[in-house]
Amino acid sequence: MKIIGVGRNYVEHAKELGNEVPEEPLIFLKPDTSLIRNNQPFYYPDFSKDVHFECEIIYRISREGKYVKEEFAHKYYDAIGIGIDFTARDIQQKAKEKGLPWTLAKGFNGSAPVSEFVDKSHFTDLKNLDFSLKINGEPRQNGNTSLMIFTIDHLISFVSRYITLRKGDIIFSGTPKGVGPVKIGDKLEAFIENEKLLDVEVK
Repeated sequence: MKIIGVGRNYVEHAKELGNEVPEEPLIFLKPDTSLIRNNQPFYYPDFSKDVHFECEIIYRISREGKYVKEEFAHKYYDAIGIGIDFTARDIQQKAKEKGLPWTLAKGFNGSAPVSEFVDKSHFTDLKNLDFSLKINGEPRQNGNTSLMIFTIDHLISFVSRYITLRKGDIIFSGTPKGVGPVKIGDKLEAFIENEKLLDVEVK
């Protein structure tokens, strides 16, 4: 399986980092070794001094897809969850300045904690879904899928033109504004609507 990340998919997040709003999806990959499941802790890496949290709705691909038309994309995912795209911002910034890939900044071990997946039929309207993140009990991020620049159906269609989607792949759909650094001892709790689905401690 593979993890497909989407950068700058919320206007306010792009602006808070001083980035241009993209005209087409900005795609990157995380390896499967970046996954953290079952609320296991995140261990702060020794190669960065500025790891940021990015809370995101995630989608589970349910069938193989290549050149998927956008109007049929809803048939290619069966469940959603919530995840955190940990980013070594200092490493990413160096890469951006040199025009280099973000792989080390985004794909390091443990950089993708994910919740259990919930069947998409559980939700009334996937296009108007609230999600949020608390750190140490304090609200830090609030988002709604209606604010995504590129919808999940568009993302599936776009990505599948270049990379074949396979059952079990995960798409991180982008983060809203409010990202920031974490430190050892922080406790992160992520919610879809009012249901807590992810609980991660930084060690």
